[in-house]
Amino acid sequence: MGPAVNFPTEPKIPEKLPVIETTNLGKLYRTGFWMNRKIESLKNCNLTVYRGETFGLLGQNGAGKTTLLKTLLGIVRPTSGAGILLGQPIGDRSIKEKIGYLPENPYFYDYLTGWEFLEFVAGLFEISKSIQKQRISDLLDLVGLSKSTAIKKQLRQYSKGMLQRVGMAQALINDPELVFLDEPMSGLDPMGRYQIREIIVSLKEQGKTIFFNSHVLSDVEKICDRIAILVEGELICIGTLDEILGTHNTYYVKGKSGNFQVLKQWIPDLEFDNNFWHGHLQGDPQEFLVSLGLMKARLITMNIERVSLEEYFMEQLRERGIFSTN
Repeated sequence: MGPAVNFPTEPKIPEKLPVIETTNLGKLYRTGFWMNRKIESLKNCNLTVYRGETFGLLGQNGAGKTTLLKTLLGIVRPTSGAGILLGQPIGDRSIKEKIGYLPENPYFYDYLTGWEFLEFVAGLFEISKSIQKQRISDLLDLVGLSKSTAIKKQLRQYSKGMLQRVGMAQALINDPELVFLDEPMSGLDPMGRYQIREIIVSLKEQGKTIFFNSHVLSDVEKICDRIAILVEGELICIGTLDEILGTHNTYYVKGKSGNFQVLKQWIPDLEFDNNFWHGHLQGDPQEFLVSLGLMKARLITMNIERVSLEEYFMEQLRERGIFSTN
């Protein structure tokens, strides 16, 4: 019998590990003078978020985004259904030290300086003094706050944007595995929004899982692996942008020279402007490029166009009678 033959094996694809799982999660509030009016803030939410993923939850104001986030964190008790967070039932205290959280409207002890506040939060996590100083300094650099400002200025003197930055720093003080951010770009100028996006990207590179709510669709489109849309407490879609918006793209092309009749066959909405032609390509891009070469035409730009996340989102609201252009 000859020697054993070792056949080559395909590399194993890393298994997706769920960090957040919900099953028919629901939340019902009672309001009114006699508490006889019911408002269903969440309706049978089934959601899975995987380790290392940046997950964006979208929805208009009042859609239930914050309710879902607070339910996952154990701040609000669900009326129905169940959920798992980092392998434990939602609300389990043993996982709190592994979670970071930035509320939409955080309240800070405004008589403290930024540095004192971060020291206070670090103390809640029992982070040793020897580690605190360097970690706070690193986090201030990360969120774009100067060390001198954090040491000297009380939080009551901070602008909305500065408070959002120190809020992000406190959410990361314990080096969490899972970070929840509720409207993290709220109140920030374009530079601040860019910095927060960069922070989220750097957290992903560190292998952390980020779950955040937002109604700034352009930010979500740039940084999320997957998204979910919540409308009136109901998750109406979950997936990657390609899965939700589709992979069928149209190309907007611009060029110079060529045969008008041939170009018109490829570009039904062909227009000319100062000797340049432009319009939307209809047909196979590779064959179009060959055709341009044969007619000695010059291609200047070819850009992919598809339905934007904002257009898709508004269409979903229109279909449900929530938004009307009339």
